[in-house]
This record gives sequence, C-alpha cells and structure tokens, in this order.
Amino acid sequence: MKANISKNSRKWLALICAIFLYYIFHEGSHIIVALIYGVFERVEILGLGVQVVIKTELLTNFETAVFCVVGSISTLLIAYLLVLFSKRIVESKNKVFKAICYYTTLAFMLLDPLYLALFYKFVGGGDMNGILLFGLPEIVVQFIYGSIAVINIVLFLKKIYPLYKKSFYA
Repeated sequence: MKANISKNSRKWLALICAIFLYYIFHEGSHIIVALIYGVFERVEILGLGVQVVIKTELLTNFETAVFCVVGSISTLLIAYLLVLFSKRIVESKNKVFKAICYYTTLAFMLLDPLYLALFYKFVGGGDMNGILLFGLPEIVVQFIYGSIAVINIVLFLKKIYPLYKKSFYA
C-alpha cells in the first residue's frame, strides 16, 4: 500500500528537513573544526538559530577565521553536489525525497551567501566577524558572497527550478 502525502504537506516537510539539514551541516562543520582545534564548549539554541560556543581565546586569528568560514564553505559544497546530481535526483519516483533535495539545494545555495553579503549586520555579525580575521576588507567579503548569491540565484532559476518543476509535473 502506497501512502500519499498532499502537495502542501510535502512542501512543508521538505522545507523543515532542509532547515534541519542546513543546521546539521553548517553548525556541524563548526563543531568539527572546534573539536580539531580542541576549543569546543557547547551548542546553544538561540530562538530560531543555533550557535557553536568555543574558547576563542585559545585560537589564533587565522584559526578563528577558519572556524567561521567553514560552515558556509561546507553548505556551498553540498549545494553544488546536489546541483551536480540533480538530474539523477529528479529521476526518483519518491516525491518527498525530491522535494527535500529541491529545498535543501535552494537553502544551501542561498542562506550563507545572502547572510554574509547582507543580513549579518542585523544579527550581530556572527561568522562575518571571524571571516574578517583573514584580513580582507568587509566590503570585499560582502562582494564575494554577494557574487556567489547572484550566481547561485541564476543557476537555481536556470537549471534547478525548471528541472524539478518538469519532474514534479511529468
């Protein structure tokens, strides 16, 4: 017996899964680096966000920058893997799986680039504060992530959205 899930329920389930996957991979990358450096303290849940707390006083500026940038790098790499395998993913008959991959691709492609280009200023800086310890001017980091965001939006609209749309309505 095959269970059917409504289109709306599938979308919400997929979106929630994408958010959880984002936190697992983004914050998980921070945790791995913190454990490697031996500075991990705890994970804090802050409203809708998650923060990995570390002993920053034990890190050099470069190590702090690595700790801060690794989350965005990991989510972007996974996003590009999902893009790379998107043609195979859409061949799946499981619409829930496809929806999760669709929303995860979207979240991983856009959340960090948009946050680090624009939105970090409204929530205290977070990863941007550490990334700046690489010595790049803030405007340069914003430009890099803004450029990635624009490229990813175009890639998503030109490649991913049409591919998945065709798959769901085929």
